[in-house]
Amino acid sequence: MAANGGKSVLFVCLGNICRSPIAEAVFCKMATDAGVADKWLIDSGATSDWNTGSSPDTRGLACLRTHGIETSHRARQVTKDDFMSFDHVLCMDESNLSDLKKKANSVKTSKAKIELLGSYDPEKQLIIKDPYYGSDEDFEKVYEQCVRCCKVFLEQNS
Repeated sequence: MAANGGKSVLFVCLGNICRSPIAEAVFCKMATDAGVADKWLIDSGATSDWNTGSSPDTRGLACLRTHGIETSHRARQVTKDDFMSFDHVLCMDESNLSDLKKKANSVKTSKAKIELLGSYDPEKQLIIKDPYYGSDEDFEKVYEQCVRCCKVFLEQNS
């Protein structure tokens, strides 16, 4: 949990190198700009262990830099403890959601609200598609979706 009874959010995708680190970095910047970053514990993780310890995809990092955002995140897999320590677990697609709900069901004291990040999209694009096999434009689309969704999520939870 965040210090001093704050709030917490974990962004999740399959590998934690494309979508979720972008969402984490976007949300960190928004919380910082709003003067509330000290009230939040913000992180991201993966449903798989494929990329544990890796930096985000270079295309994602380039996209973030274009918008003046830096991140030093390293990929990690979601743990059972995450369901006890995070208030919100926001994922990118139905597969992530299914995997997270299965894992959360094995945790007796899970407090996390597990949702699709896209459920906060004012443009109603529920799924944030994996850009890994796509182009720079696909990473930009993920960034734009994350901006829209994180803005609404922060407004609703501040």
